[in-house]
Amino acid sequence: MSLIYETIMSEFDFKPSLGLRNGHVQSLLSSGQSRRRHVLRQATDVLSAAREIILDGGADEEVEAHKVAETSRVQLQAFWSEQPPQQDDKPRQVAVLFHGWEGSAESNYVLGNAARLWREGFDVLRFNFRDHGETHGLNPGMFHSCRLDEVVHALKDWQERLGISQWKLCGYSLGGNFALRVGIRAPQAGLNLSKVVAVCPVINPANAMRAMDESGWFYQRHFERKWGRSIIRKKQLFPELYGNDDMEKIRGLNARTDYIARNYSGYKSAEHYYNGYSIGDGRLEALTIPATILTSEDDPVIPVWDFDQLKEMSHLDLHITRHGGHCGFLKNWRMESAAEDFIANAFQSAPGSP
Repeated sequence: MSLIYETIMSEFDFKPSLGLRNGHVQSLLSSGQSRRRHVLRQATDVLSAAREIILDGGADEEVEAHKVAETSRVQLQAFWSEQPPQQDDKPRQVAVLFHGWEGSAESNYVLGNAARLWREGFDVLRFNFRDHGETHGLNPGMFHSCRLDEVVHALKDWQERLGISQWKLCGYSLGGNFALRVGIRAPQAGLNLSKVVAVCPVINPANAMRAMDESGWFYQRHFERKWGRSIIRKKQLFPELYGNDDMEKIRGLNARTDYIARNYSGYKSAEHYYNGYSIGDGRLEALTIPATILTSEDDPVIPVWDFDQLKEMSHLDLHITRHGGHCGFLKNWRMESAAEDFIANAFQSAPGSP
């Protein structure tokens, strides 16, 4: 273990119960049904307060190319839970939550954090990226991870529509990658973002895709199946665009990515596409908003050595735990999450918080 890991790991003391000190166990249990039941019990109030909002993601440059006339604007879905009116003059605490690839606003880690932050007094926005959740019919073009402009535009629409003066952002996995890129863009875009937390974020997408392809049949087949179902749904809704293509049958995540990147996303290759949303190679040096990363050494999806390149930056705190898996961090067999504690504390202690 390198010295940097020994130093960083001491800053966040995560010691899960016996039996939960394996990265695969953490990764699988955190998205399983036992965790689901716990999360839904905790999330009753925040879900009861939620209302759907459709956000403007800006002009859809693909509409003309696809010859689809339904809309000329990108539409992105989110769910907004607002606290009851308060009698005092305390400033509003607002949090935005991003899911990971093939997750959604209903994923366990999104609902778990929404419930925790709601209890802490936060208003909560749970955001769906294009083609995630039940949103495949909102836009003709397919999702890809370089679609940052529409996410920034949608957040600006939400901020202005609801008069949000300051807010915090947390993302998991690919959502963590998006969150950090939003953090880079926020000042220029006029977003009133004051804090970013990323849990197990994708740093170098090529390495993450390779890890999923090589970490065992389960992870590869899991993402292949979920992605395949998403593609089939898109084909059903837009048969004139995708109906004659069997791209969901391509085996291997990297091979399928390469095909879709070249044929539907405007990229020369998978490598060209991965570089488009990488936040390695010093790109996080551009962060001026305080940001925190939480990841684990035993993450089977995001290689821990990708974080070696994140040298000390004035606006980035890096925390690497020995255990935690991919987006797990379960403390005990009651399925309670240390990541939720970590995020709530990071948001409460951020600049401008009450």
